[in-house]
Amino acid sequence: MDLTQGTEEEKVIRAKKMMLWFGIVSLTMGFAGWTSAYIVSSKRDDWISDLQLPQAFFVSTAIIIVSSIAYILARRAVKKSNQKQATVFLVTTLVLGITFIVLQFMGFSQMLENGYYFTGPTSNIKMSYVFLLAAVHIAHVVAGLITLLVVMVQQLRGKYTAQKMLGMELGATFWHFLDFIWVYLIVFMYFMK
Repeated sequence: MDLTQGTEEEKVIRAKKMMLWFGIVSLTMGFAGWTSAYIVSSKRDDWISDLQLPQAFFVSTAIIIVSSIAYILARRAVKKSNQKQATVFLVTTLVLGITFIVLQFMGFSQMLENGYYFTGPTSNIKMSYVFLLAAVHIAHVVAGLITLLVVMVQQLRGKYTAQKMLGMELGATFWHFLDFIWVYLIVFMYFMK
């Protein structure tokens, strides 16, 4: 495929999609590195093997999955020219995204109540990894919420149509990636004792 061919608009669309995928691959490599370090560190003598992940983490997993479904429904509504419904689903995605972050912090509180700390004399390397992985993911969800707000503003301005919805597609791809990463992380931390 010759990437120099096509209209200027087609080139811009390809470039923006490629940039997003470069970013996604980069983030994937980062999370792969942290989970690899988690595996290597699990061989340490001070590794906790009986740690129970906070219940809030599992509830937040369901929430972020539902938020991805809401984003999909928003895109479908735009394709059907139902702008009002698309806005409702985008707002739903936003509320669920914020709920996800609140639940993550509730999970942190549950870990602290159980005596697990990120750093300090009573901390443990496994808990440090759990805090790190969740916190880094939260930072990326915040970035996802910012992109979602941009998409919502553009939606309210009527910028998206069935034929022109690049911003929404890019935002949805990033959001689904965040969903996938969290599901991967929770499954990884649950089974990697």
